[in-house]
Amino acid sequence: MATEHYEFTVVYERDEDGRVLAICPALQGCYADGESQEEASANIREAIAAHVASRQKLGEPIYPELGTERIALTV
Repeated sequence: MATEHYEFTVVYERDEDGRVLAICPALQGCYADGESQEEASANIREAIAAHVASRQKLGEPIYPELGTERIALTV
C-alpha cells in the first residue's frame, strides 16, 4: 500500500474538569484529551493515525478538508 500524506485541522478546548480536549472535525468521532495541550496534541496524533489506518483498511474514503473559518457573533 502506498504511503499517503494527510493534513487535518485540530481544535483544542478545555473541559469542565480542566483537561484539554483535542478534536479533529474532519474525522467524525476522532478526539483525544490530555492534562495539557502538548499531551492532547500527542494523543490526537495517535488517534488520527489509528482512525486513518482503520478507514484505509476498510477501503473507506478520507476526504480532504475544504478549509476552516472562524466566525464571531454576539447573541
